[in-house]
Amino acid sequence: MKKKLIIGPRIKRIRTQLTLTQAEFARRLDVSATYINLIERNQRPVSAALLLKLAEEFDINVADLAQDMDAGLVNELVNALRDPVFGGAQISKTELEDLVGVSPETIKAFLRLHERYRELALRAYSDANPLADREKVELLEESARPVEQVRQFLHDRSNYFANLDETASKFYDKLTVSGKPIEVAIRERLEEKHKLRIRVFPSSAMPSSFTYFDRHRSGIDISELLHPTGRQFQLAFQLGLLEHRELIEEIVLGSGLTEESAVGLVRVSLANYFAAALLMPYNAFLKACESTRYDVDLLSHRFGTSFEQTAHRLTTLQKPDAKGIPFFFLRIDAAGNVSKRFSAGRFHFSKFGGACPRWNIHRTFEQPGETLTQLIQMPDETTYVSISKALNRSRGHHGRPPARVAIGLGCDKAYAENLVYFDRLNMTDNKPTPIGVNCYLCDRQNCASRAHAPLNRKLKFDAHARGISLYEFEPVQKK
Repeated sequence: MKKKLIIGPRIKRIRTQLTLTQAEFARRLDVSATYINLIERNQRPVSAALLLKLAEEFDINVADLAQDMDAGLVNELVNALRDPVFGGAQISKTELEDLVGVSPETIKAFLRLHERYRELALRAYSDANPLADREKVELLEESARPVEQVRQFLHDRSNYFANLDETASKFYDKLTVSGKPIEVAIRERLEEKHKLRIRVFPSSAMPSSFTYFDRHRSGIDISELLHPTGRQFQLAFQLGLLEHRELIEEIVLGSGLTEESAVGLVRVSLANYFAAALLMPYNAFLKACESTRYDVDLLSHRFGTSFEQTAHRLTTLQKPDAKGIPFFFLRIDAAGNVSKRFSAGRFHFSKFGGACPRWNIHRTFEQPGETLTQLIQMPDETTYVSISKALNRSRGHHGRPPARVAIGLGCDKAYAENLVYFDRLNMTDNKPTPIGVNCYLCDRQNCASRAHAPLNRKLKFDAHARGISLYEFEPVQKK
């Protein structure tokens, strides 16, 4: 059965932004004012005909309206309200969706305020607790802040930068006009135009780095431990900074970031974005994604990029008139620490703690090189398909083993038929694995994998019984 499109608050926001009354809005759409009133109060779904009329009359992107674009914000709000400071407030998800739909900017401001409260509460705790190390707490806050600021900046822009993508595509055409492969063209451009020597050094000469741009000797030094795909990416990165620095700086300036470390991080992130867009030009890459049905390994071979580079590029395919599947992306180490995350769809990650242990991304370390698939379901019953793979980020040698990470890539279950990985999976009969954001924010009872009690639940212990989980707690009271 097709899901009805209940998006009243978003329709109301469009109308108010156009400064139209319900009667005027209805007249422009050839419907009754009563119908518009019912839609805005979520008492009627929006029909396909009305969506088309909206697009035609007001030049609105129907795809953006039809997708649940604010679901990530709703999830952030749900998790914020789990904080005990709110006294276990029980607000239905429908009410929260309405709030986000009516005024997303207000909700973002509220979440920023709550985040600031958490920072102050953490400082107060460190002052009051004689066992706490105040300096380490402050250092942790200081180092984490710029990373979160940059992540938020990328999230607010759906990890898509039209100017970077368009410029990179034109640059690709210019470099490859003679028919040379892009990796050859990049190297020649650096050597001939910028007079840079590209040198590969033994690992003993570069014990603490993989690449180094030596301005004084006009060279780019590369460690022998870096994979060929990594070398190629770093050369594209340097070329982007050399020839399109002004464009990158323009976006950095418009980011609103002022902290030096955040500015430096976003600059590197944008240069990485440009490198990926140069090696995997938007239109050609999207076409290849659709023809291969998003076979990441095959795409990696075709574009000469690594599995991680290719998977991350998939999250940037958010061009309004030519979108790819809205993927989420995660990178973790063997201890479960999250070092990179992004969601172009509705999947929500926690800022604190690792990924749910029931997600098979953790099992990939036992089966390196093998791609694992899974059907997973969050506590709000949204269901996703995911693929996970462990890989070495660089080469290693005796005494210095390579750093191994696991990459998780997924999307809403509705897109499963577009992915080659799920051809043999019966999406109707296969039951999803219930997972959570992490243990602190998960209300699931009787989970054998639970490592921590949920933050805002009253624990209960029975000396006469041992449950599946060490932590038993009062269930959520539903209205």
